[in-house]
Amino acid sequence: MLFPTTAFAVFFAIVFFLHWALITRTGPWKWFILIASYFFYGFWNWKFIFLLGGCTVINHIFAVLIHRLPADSPRRKPLLVLLCVIDLSVLGFFKYFGFLTLTVFQTLAAIGLPVSQGPMMNLLELSGRIMLPIGISFFTFQGLSYVIDVYRGELRPAKTLLDFAIYKAFFPQLVAGPIVRARDLLPQMESPPTRLLPLDTGRAAFLILTGLFKKIVVANFLADKLADPVFANPEAFGALDALLGVWAYAIQIYCDFSAYSDIAIGVSLLLGFHFPINFNAPYFATSMQDFWHRWHISLSTWLRDYVYIPLGGSRNGELMTYRNQFLTFLLGGLWHGAGWTFLIWGAFHGAFLAIERFLGRLRHGNTPAASAEPTGAFAIFWRRIWIFQWVCVSWIFFRSQSLDDALAIFRCLGHWSAPVTLWNPVFLTVLALGWLVQFCDGTRMEAAWNRFSRAPVVLQGVACAVVLLVILGLGPQGVAPFIYFQF
Repeated sequence: MLFPTTAFAVFFAIVFFLHWALITRTGPWKWFILIASYFFYGFWNWKFIFLLGGCTVINHIFAVLIHRLPADSPRRKPLLVLLCVIDLSVLGFFKYFGFLTLTVFQTLAAIGLPVSQGPMMNLLELSGRIMLPIGISFFTFQGLSYVIDVYRGELRPAKTLLDFAIYKAFFPQLVAGPIVRARDLLPQMESPPTRLLPLDTGRAAFLILTGLFKKIVVANFLADKLADPVFANPEAFGALDALLGVWAYAIQIYCDFSAYSDIAIGVSLLLGFHFPINFNAPYFATSMQDFWHRWHISLSTWLRDYVYIPLGGSRNGELMTYRNQFLTFLLGGLWHGAGWTFLIWGAFHGAFLAIERFLGRLRHGNTPAASAEPTGAFAIFWRRIWIFQWVCVSWIFFRSQSLDDALAIFRCLGHWSAPVTLWNPVFLTVLALGWLVQFCDGTRMEAAWNRFSRAPVVLQGVACAVVLLVILGLGPQGVAPFIYFQF
């Protein structure tokens, strides 16, 4: 079920009223929210409800078993390792089995071994029939962080399996994040919100409408008119058109993904729950390290806490720090998808961060940051332009279906004598709007949404309806799935 659709509008209207009607009856409310969340997930493919339920039961059982053992018990770590193997095996089967099978098939064929018949061909046919469950990476990472935090003694298990099931399946963040940690959301599930506290309707409305604008007006338009045509057939365009297409994809993926997070946070606020922000104007970044403090914050902090720090972080010298940064982002690339382009994307960011840290150390000695923040408007402006271009280079690999497709884009960027066909005022205006909407991220508009919250309810409703009609009028017909649904 997609957020910007009539089906979701009807679904959420029913959930909103029944949620607040049942909120004083904790038991029925919990079962209602769980059923509603499973309905939301099963609306796409009901069969994967059982996968979500199975993962939920397994993660909670392991968390309880680990918690009950003494802190010095030698059995705690094997249980954690087994749980990680189970979770990652499920994720690996659905997400990477096809990629690994195809890679082995192509390798064996390249060295002349017969693979057109027999077990290898059967495996290849099987891999083609495997459907990737929506959101599997997100709820797998949620389960892992839950059990790891219990193992570390930073979190106690959920009071009941039902509480954990609601946390894991809570529909606003189930499909494409943000990856809300159990320490942040589980206490809210165990002690539901109350009618006595006023809803933050100003912020909720602002986030939902901003998200709809990002997705419907900006992201879908840029995908349809610029990014998709350029990446589908780069040979048909010259360097300037290809550059515009790459910029368009950079703005598209930001508007698309941050839109989902905005709407998820806004919808949760209307139900009385609070999520941490997931995007904070990433293209305002003045270094790659700064970019990852602003982009998909729930993933970058997850990788820091559960991959980078366990690898050793920055505790074992500079060389090991560079290695740990590189491996963390290599695994981050693999998390995004099964393909060499995603691995290269992750390696690109890991290598860039290591180089940035090394150069920062050369210039500024033992300064902990990768590089000192620039001062002055001119320096900040050019640093932002510099980092944005390098991020766009990485997006070429991320967006391309294969290495050949990525190389075709790079070749196209060298054809400066080709005619320009895509540059026009409408396209440039939408591109600029997509970049400027970053000013709405974080708490930059807090004063505005606080004033809106104090307005009469009728006025709030009319204003939201008018803005929604404008958004729907500006957007193209139909709503494409969110990009991160495939991850």
